[in-house]
Amino acid sequence: MGRRGKIGAGVAGGTVLVLALAQLILPRIAASRISSRVGRYGTVDSVSVSAWPALELLWGHVGSVRVRVKSITVTPAQAAGLLWEARGVANMDVSAESVQLESLRLSDASLSKRGSAMTGRALTSEADVKAALPVGFGVQLVRSEAGEVEVQATGGLFGVDASVNAVAGASDGKLVAHPRGFLLNALQLTLFSNPHVYVEGVGASVHSEQPLEYMLTMSARLQ
Repeated sequence: MGRRGKIGAGVAGGTVLVLALAQLILPRIAASRISSRVGRYGTVDSVSVSAWPALELLWGHVGSVRVRVKSITVTPAQAAGLLWEARGVANMDVSAESVQLESLRLSDASLSKRGSAMTGRALTSEADVKAALPVGFGVQLVRSEAGEVEVQATGGLFGVDASVNAVAGASDGKLVAHPRGFLLNALQLTLFSNPHVYVEGVGASVHSEQPLEYMLTMSARLQ
């Protein structure tokens, strides 16, 4: 082998070595950064990152991420911020044993992201819902279909000091609620709004009777 051939072989070998090291090290660095970022809000059990080639991570492109969280406390804005940071992730699966979303406690929460499309679900108990509402307020699930949830609300919701049925659903990418009724439909309360998260629908169902637990779901996409 001539001198040029040896140099070429050395360069090729060095390139392969660099790529192998990048494939080994870069996903671990990315996982550590994700763990540190999410860890600001709670306790992270594990994070795994995969990308091929791993050098894609340098440009913010990630093949898949799996995050397992013990407990986390976030506001809707903070949760939306974390999701927006993950916009370069093709596939993401997040699970959390306990989530404190402002005043509402959730359990067995999970979020799946495929491209820009996201689906999330979590359990909450009747006691947790009651604890999240102001004293004297109450809600009872009536129905859930076509991306909307209807509840019977008591305690002066929307300024109506009586029992009133309210519907929560998506409107122009926002999660809003309004009382049912011809004269009351103009009243509307925005529950969640973020320029990067476009809400497409929500759902609720009874998960267990004793104790009473609800399964909450939401579909959205990053934009």
